[in-house]
Amino acid sequence: MVRMGRPQPKAPATTTSQSPLDALCREVIDCQRCPRLVEYREQVARQKRRAFREWEYWGRPLPGFGDPAARLLVIGLAPAAHGGNRTGRIFTGDRSGDWLFETLHRFGFANQPTSTDRDDGLRLTDAYVTAAVRCAPPDNKPTNDERAQCQSYLARELQLLRTVRVIVALGRFAFDAYCGVRRLRGQPLPQPRPQFAHARAYDLTDICLIGSYHPSQRNTQTGMLTHAMFDRVFSAARQLIDTRPAHGAVDKPPR
Repeated sequence: MVRMGRPQPKAPATTTSQSPLDALCREVIDCQRCPRLVEYREQVARQKRRAFREWEYWGRPLPGFGDPAARLLVIGLAPAAHGGNRTGRIFTGDRSGDWLFETLHRFGFANQPTSTDRDDGLRLTDAYVTAAVRCAPPDNKPTNDERAQCQSYLARELQLLRTVRVIVALGRFAFDAYCGVRRLRGQPLPQPRPQFAHARAYDLTDICLIGSYHPSQRNTQTGMLTHAMFDRVFSAARQLIDTRPAHGAVDKPPR
């Protein structure tokens, strides 16, 4: 589907126009904190990829997307240069998004298995998707300093998404981003400190944190992440959401 014009920035469709979450989304879209990322995302938007030469790229930071009443929060790495940076929605228009939304649909968190553009009708139920870094980084590798610059956005999302009970962190970078936000908010981490591993879950009292390999093209094409492995993570998330009380989780996901 071709998008010839650049639509005005808009927050997730499930928020109200005056909500604090909507205001945060607009603030993210206007962010200029990281010069390297600003330069790169805008350069990609000008030069484009040949396959998308008729698109008007988004070329700005990406806010989170989904249900403000979500009990599941999914944290990714950063927008893809020709995915979210093109389409204007997180995990939309790239193969990682294909994996993620197909899986969310299979476990009842999305109304459809595809995510191609901001106007494709996708709606999330009981789930919200965000990222550790909000701008497309060169070589898909944001720095730790750039993650720190975005940390306050993730912290504020967590403050506003009051019903979140399970967090799936896609990759070590996102896992560490969430742990950093907990420290920023003065929330204790268990000792020894949680370590990233695929399908390993941690009981943080208020939240259950589950690590997952990122559904990047490199991971899925090499077999480091399979559909069965990804399903295990979201099956655990679904079981925890559906069966456990507001506080407390488990140290291993259900099988």
